[in-house]
Amino acid sequence: MVELSRTRSIAARVEVVAEAASTNTMLRELAADADGWPHLSVLLTDNQTAGRGRLDRQWTAPPGAAVAVSVLLRRLPEVAEARGWIPLAAGLAMADAVADQVAEHSVSVKWPNDVLVDGRKISGILAEVTGDAVIVGSGINTAMTAAQLPIPTATSFASLGVEVEIDRLLARYLRSLERAVDGLAETGDAVTSGLHAAVTARCGTLGQDVRVLLPGERVLEGTADSLDPEGRLVVSANGEHHAVSAGDVVHVRPTGG
Repeated sequence: MVELSRTRSIAARVEVVAEAASTNTMLRELAADADGWPHLSVLLTDNQTAGRGRLDRQWTAPPGAAVAVSVLLRRLPEVAEARGWIPLAAGLAMADAVADQVAEHSVSVKWPNDVLVDGRKISGILAEVTGDAVIVGSGINTAMTAAQLPIPTATSFASLGVEVEIDRLLARYLRSLERAVDGLAETGDAVTSGLHAAVTARCGTLGQDVRVLLPGERVLEGTADSLDPEGRLVVSANGEHHAVSAGDVVHVRPTGG
């Protein structure tokens, strides 16, 4: 792993491990030591062997081809509804960090928090509660070749012809994530803090025809119109508006976002 001087200047603690089954799982165990692992502590590896994504999906990559980073958040909004915005804040922060290094490409957030470049996934986010803290895990496809990409709708910095600056990426991500979470904690409201508007502007799902796989194997098809104040995706279908809080979203006609 490269020198992480920028990242270390922002994070309260940075630990790089040679290998981890799951950085989220490892950090959850370490987080029991509140003094040793304060707010904005970071654990990362470029060899995660049993990563997990949303809906319990497995996330794996060849050693050295991707970076898995987990961030411990202890200074949280008191309002429970505001905490629901943390995964969206992380997706926005990562999208901004990715866009910083691929300026000639279109970078967007697929609701709720996948990061897409030209409509293809380069990063995913998984936020998990542990005690009175939240762990935000991110996987970023860095050096993965086109042949190593797990699915046709994935991409990586390498396949885009970009040699990513890991320290710059992580520092930008952490700074943006910290700012967003602090704003939520101070205002208790994503609209007042400006996070709602920022996520809306970066969300490539809005305006798309979508198919949403809901709990209980239900399917909702319609147009993604907006995000409500709680961060739910509002889908118009058959003349009605449906606020989706959890579901797997498929862009029916991707348009680069």
